[in-house]
Amino acid sequence: MKIIKLGFLLILFCQSGWSQNIWTKPPAYTPNNVSIDAPLMGNGDVTISVGFKKDRLRYYLSKNDFWRLRSKADGLSGPRVVGFVDIAINGFNEDSFSAEQSLSNGVTTCLLQKQGQSVTARSWVSATENLIFLELSASGKAAKVSIGLNAPEHEHAKLKSGKIKDVFWFTRAFTDSVDIPTEVAVALKNISANDSSILLQPGKKITIGIAVESKFKKANPLEDVLDRIKKLDKKSAAALLKKHNAWWKTYWDQSNIAVDDPVLMKAYHQGLYTMAACSRDPKFPPGIFGWTTTDKPAWNGDYHLNYNFQAPFYGLYAANRIAQGEPHDAPLIDFLPRGEWYAKNVKGIRGILYPVGIGPVGIEVTRDFAIGGYQKKGDIEKGGLFYGQRSNAAYGLLNMAQQWRCTYDEKYGKKIYPYALAVVEFWEDYLKYENGRYVIYDDAIHEGSGGNENPILSLGLVRNAFDLIIDLSATLKLDESRKGKWADILNKLSEFPIQIRNGRKVFRYTEKGVDWWPDNGLGIQHIYPSNSINLDSKADLLAVSRNTIDEMKRWQDMNTTNSFFMAAVRVGYDPAVILNELHKYALHTYPNGFQLNNPHGIENSCTVANALNEMLCMSAGNVIRLFNGIPKKQNASFERIRAWGAFLVSANLKDEMVTNVKIISEKGKLCTLVNPWADKKVLLIRNGKKAEVLSGNRISFKTSPNELIEVQSN
Repeated sequence: MKIIKLGFLLILFCQSGWSQNIWTKPPAYTPNNVSIDAPLMGNGDVTISVGFKKDRLRYYLSKNDFWRLRSKADGLSGPRVVGFVDIAINGFNEDSFSAEQSLSNGVTTCLLQKQGQSVTARSWVSATENLIFLELSASGKAAKVSIGLNAPEHEHAKLKSGKIKDVFWFTRAFTDSVDIPTEVAVALKNISANDSSILLQPGKKITIGIAVESKFKKANPLEDVLDRIKKLDKKSAAALLKKHNAWWKTYWDQSNIAVDDPVLMKAYHQGLYTMAACSRDPKFPPGIFGWTTTDKPAWNGDYHLNYNFQAPFYGLYAANRIAQGEPHDAPLIDFLPRGEWYAKNVKGIRGILYPVGIGPVGIEVTRDFAIGGYQKKGDIEKGGLFYGQRSNAAYGLLNMAQQWRCTYDEKYGKKIYPYALAVVEFWEDYLKYENGRYVIYDDAIHEGSGGNENPILSLGLVRNAFDLIIDLSATLKLDESRKGKWADILNKLSEFPIQIRNGRKVFRYTEKGVDWWPDNGLGIQHIYPSNSINLDSKADLLAVSRNTIDEMKRWQDMNTTNSFFMAAVRVGYDPAVILNELHKYALHTYPNGFQLNNPHGIENSCTVANALNEMLCMSAGNVIRLFNGIPKKQNASFERIRAWGAFLVSANLKDEMVTNVKIISEKGKLCTLVNPWADKKVLLIRNGKKAEVLSGNRISFKTSPNELIEVQSN
């Protein structure tokens, strides 16, 4: 085992080479109404976190589909904590606590130590079933341990609990004054003993099993958890751990990278681990914080549509974690009817208009928001909280577009097509054609910034929307007669506004209205995540882009980091600066990887993973560039990064030489690759057989579905 100290971040490497999250003291911000600093575990549906106070370990149970579902901004909507498992251990205090968590499988070990006595609590959430396991052991001296299962009292929650033989259980439900009733059930059993109060002997281990389920998954969740918990024993727990480890191995094998920086490698694994733990339920993505520890999450714990909700998913598609990315779409698609109502009743046009915050299954947690404080009168229209922004629905297309471009899965394309079409129809009607160009009026770039003209973010989002709908239409052969009109709008959309700032040309946030904003990066989000500028863009546009990155320098920012690094990579900003700033950013986190002092939770989970993947394999605009975004003398490698065009790409870089280039073509599309060897010819080896030799700085070649193409210097 190897320990490296870097600033205030402690990095632990186990013998297998996997980095670990480690805590040398109890989490200080758990529980919390915002982001927490605790160990995080989960299977993409059931999530848990753990804290310690006085002599008690508390495991906070949460579940992605356990909300109070009410379309009303009264503070009574949003995700809710399921309940708690308390492990009371006599004689230990906060100074005795430490914890470590393996990022390879999420297994978390809390250790309490004092004067020759220690108690270890090892926990994990099964990756294959909604089951949680806690294993307790002692050394030195026996320890008295009490196990409790409970949930918070709440005036709107119906709580029932009981005990059947050796099984403790409760149900928690929100059924009064709601649009959709919700219920969750939990059952707990000590697999090793029949009592909730135990004298834990040295050398002995006890195992606690916990089953969790909701009414969205089972008609009678209590019956389900009781049935499953009764069947648990040591043998079945061991079998489930084996399946758990196999699931995580498969997850990590989907794609991986290597760079010569242990800080960045840890952050890469932290981000992808976090999203695997909290995002796999196709109907219920995680809320803004990912893990819920109270009944009063800030911002209603909602899906905040002007970037916060989308940001955690940005990096999942290139990382080939499609199952973790796909939950993003469900609440956006489910909200279509209300979005159509707002477009018609607020603006009198077709398509969809979305407010700033929604929930799952069509719920609108920001409806009828009270005016006062941050909210001004004009921010609310027909009951919807818009802050003057018309772009929220278009923002929802960004991740859909990325998944489509990286997979060309026609089933997926058909799923998102109605949403994409509704976004495009809104902008078809909302744009004004004047003097040979399409103009956006009355659209706030920032919450409440007023009726801006041509906000730069919206210009990027609209470009993405029309580019996507044209591609979907051509591939799926839908609405093909409309492509001409869509192409005309795309070609005649207003250019990005530019200004002079400190003697250099930089982007202006709007053409008329806000020119600059001191503490966010909206002025670069047309570059990324809107994908409107890449290295094939005009030279003057790239120069303005790099000037803007240099003027902003938002490497550490509450609302920008997840897009800022990517924008810098996309436009060819100095790779050495990007890598250095990314390293500093990765040091600025809590032990679980959440950004220090940022309340927003999971939105920056994959900031590092996304940036590294882009630096190693850029494919925006359907051109693959290998190692384009890292310093020339940096050694690196990657396997199965998912690129635009549905390609899985692998390559090595060592001593400035690119080798082992492999491309798997899933859909048989044309592949364009910037020649990694510049002035040399390139040999293609197709499915193990030598094929054509190509030359040029950029090569293009046809592929067949599921073909493996090796690319070598010739």
